[in-house]
Amino acid sequence: RIFHASQSAAWPKQMNTALSLNFDQSGMYLYSPDQNPASALSHQLFPSLRCESHEISGLAQKSIKVIHGDIRDEALLEKVFEEHSCEAVIHFAGLKAVGESVAEPLKYYDVNVSGSVALLRAMGKANIKKFIFSSSAAVYGACEELPIKESAPCHPANPYGRSKLIVEKILSDLVQSDSSWNVMCLRYFNPIGAHPSGLIGETPQGVPSNLMPYLTQAVASLRQELAVFGNDYPTSDGSAVRDYIHVMDLAEGHIAAVRHAMEKPGMTTLNLGTGKGYSVLEMITAFEKATGKKVPYKFSPRRSGDVAACWADASAAERLLGWKAKRSLEEMCRDSWNWQQQGGKNL
Repeated sequence: RIFHASQSAAWPKQMNTALSLNFDQSGMYLYSPDQNPASALSHQLFPSLRCESHEISGLAQKSIKVIHGDIRDEALLEKVFEEHSCEAVIHFAGLKAVGESVAEPLKYYDVNVSGSVALLRAMGKANIKKFIFSSSAAVYGACEELPIKESAPCHPANPYGRSKLIVEKILSDLVQSDSSWNVMCLRYFNPIGAHPSGLIGETPQGVPSNLMPYLTQAVASLRQELAVFGNDYPTSDGSAVRDYIHVMDLAEGHIAAVRHAMEKPGMTTLNLGTGKGYSVLEMITAFEKATGKKVPYKFSPRRSGDVAACWADASAAERLLGWKAKRSLEEMCRDSWNWQQQGGKNL
């Protein structure tokens, strides 16, 4: 049984679906306490979350237990662990917008760092010591060598990345102090796409901070145009380069990580990405080719905290987990647009 702590907004909803379907196929069960940071998310989200639970249950053909709460609520976490026997925890519950983290750093350290400490304490009390942490390529910052290996120096360029790196260091200290912990830190790059059914996808609250939902909303005329932040980066076309990975590939990477954590003690840190970098302008071209839709866009100033280029060396994950991203850029674009047409019609 797997306890899955997730955030209420943005792309983790897709991970909820992908993980629940794949864990169901693996004979595991999912407990998902949905994180609701104080004042960060409205109670208006709850109906959509209940709908999501229903849709996930329908896709998985099995009832999925969802518990609404706050990752910083240690008493609630202890109660959940008392009432539901589980073997491992997958921790997604955090805030993840780079620009917002620059504007509101204390909120990010509170939720991402303090919330993780509360979760780990509750796990320790329940003697649950298998932990999969949702880290990020943001821990690296601007790297001199590409693709990025796990051994690369970590110099986060924003509070979001720093909050993830702080939690990684906490986990390292925890494992050194208690060798019975099995920890996987997954530094994943830029998840996009949606479940191929088109029933579950990414609809952020407010103006999207991620490229793909911003792009699909612009094409669907829900936004006037896509803002391309920066056209003067030292890249082939001046726009930022990222490693985009299909969310279903990412979910499968987490399943492989859980299986690894069930057998291997200690702490393992791995990149999850495709190993290929695409610029924003290249993504626009790929989307237009995959869907036949024109993307309206304009250039805007760089965002504070963004780096020019970032893509993964994911060979260690393939070697240790037997996992490799397999879905194409065309599939990422097609599934994103399919979701936008079906479930993401309204803001």
